[in-house]
Amino acid sequence: MSRVTRRRFLQSSLAAAGSVTIGGTKSSARVLGANDRVRIAVAGLNGRGGDHVSAYKGMKNVEIAYLVDPHKKTYQKHLDALAKKGLPAPVCLTDVRTALDDKELNAVSIATPNHWHSLMTIWACEAGKDVYVEKPCSHNIHEGRIAVEMARKHKRVVQHGTQNRSAQVWADLAALATSGKLGKLLVSRGLCYKDGGTGGSTRGDIGTRPAKTPPAELDFNIWLGPAPEQAYHENLVHYRWHWFWDFGSGDIGNQGVHEMDKARWLIPGAAWPKSVISFGGRYANNDQGQTPNALVSIYDYGDTQLIFETRGLKSKGFRNQTVGNILHFEEGVVAGGLFYPKGKDRSEVVPHVASDVQLSGDHFSNFIQCVRSRDLTKLHADIEVGHISSGLCHLGNISYRLGKESDYDPKLGKVAGNEFATEALERMAEHLKDSGIKFDGKNFRAGRKVDFDGKTERFVNDTDADALLTRAYRKPFAVPDKV
Repeated sequence: MSRVTRRRFLQSSLAAAGSVTIGGTKSSARVLGANDRVRIAVAGLNGRGGDHVSAYKGMKNVEIAYLVDPHKKTYQKHLDALAKKGLPAPVCLTDVRTALDDKELNAVSIATPNHWHSLMTIWACEAGKDVYVEKPCSHNIHEGRIAVEMARKHKRVVQHGTQNRSAQVWADLAALATSGKLGKLLVSRGLCYKDGGTGGSTRGDIGTRPAKTPPAELDFNIWLGPAPEQAYHENLVHYRWHWFWDFGSGDIGNQGVHEMDKARWLIPGAAWPKSVISFGGRYANNDQGQTPNALVSIYDYGDTQLIFETRGLKSKGFRNQTVGNILHFEEGVVAGGLFYPKGKDRSEVVPHVASDVQLSGDHFSNFIQCVRSRDLTKLHADIEVGHISSGLCHLGNISYRLGKESDYDPKLGKVAGNEFATEALERMAEHLKDSGIKFDGKNFRAGRKVDFDGKTERFVNDTDADALLTRAYRKPFAVPDKV
């Protein structure tokens, strides 16, 4: 949803959802007062899950009732941190379904691997629980839409973990883009340049790990969840699952979804694009990873293009940005909090335009406030907002996955019909050379241009692309076909 119409959209869509709620749950029946205890299950305890625990343990009248993770070794550090603050010990579980059976549980806070995000959100909504779900909210577009519809059906508060939606500076920058003060916005660019290094690091060449028996403390069946049955290996648990299609979506859907969400937010009125095309490749020594670590994706929003650049190898910044956003206006460029006027060799302060949306509180606090009030129009990053921004990451990957290996030619950028795309591809080629990658122009994938119908959330006359809108789910971990 656009910044301007988000609240109006929520009010109308909630009214259309009717009055269906899950009976018998504490959270579905009433507004919670400031002194009512909000009981939360935190699911996914490695990495970002620690931030969830830290946020809630510092809040008044918020109790972490459950710690949920199929890897039992993740529990103790959180139990110790809670005990240090004199807080009661949560129940530790490997399977979230046990926590969802607790009628006194109010919410689930999800920081699992990506392939669990939508299913756990759907289960929680069906059980009458509110949800904070980390980015991206989905592993594919279909399950993201089902999560949105389930939240509406059961009148659940579902916050998406793109926490820049709680930052006033971005709301004001979106207002500047809408104002026309710097002329038309030509390109909204997102960058995700993360140094992957070498030698089996998280983003570079991760090597190959052999199949083996999972460690005794890991319930690998639960960890796999909706993903296909397959052997365990140490490039999955923890973190490197991001680079495998069954579990993650590459860095465009990892760190990148934050910048993707802002890039879309900054285009006035932007939801789904008309078309997408991606270019790139995976540049490593035949490692086990599958997702690209160099990718340029171009999204057609009519008068404005959204260009997203993902890099997982050591890279120089572009306009002094590595992970961030750049706005190309008719009157100049906004980058890193500065304005570079067209035709002038100096920077200026970015003109300020105050947003009509005034934000207060951090992302977790905003979620708890809405859990108490039941006012979804005050939610900073509603599930619908997260679904579309996450979906853009999936669209870029779908174009790439349907592409063909081809010789590199800067003219390939002309496929997207603009000079900005060509320039981005040329810089990608230079980046690979600078990273010591033997880039001879042949280890390159040119993605398929795919046209998208935002109303139906399907592709236009492309059955191959439509097939990638969902997945075959492993029972009983299946996302329903419809609500």
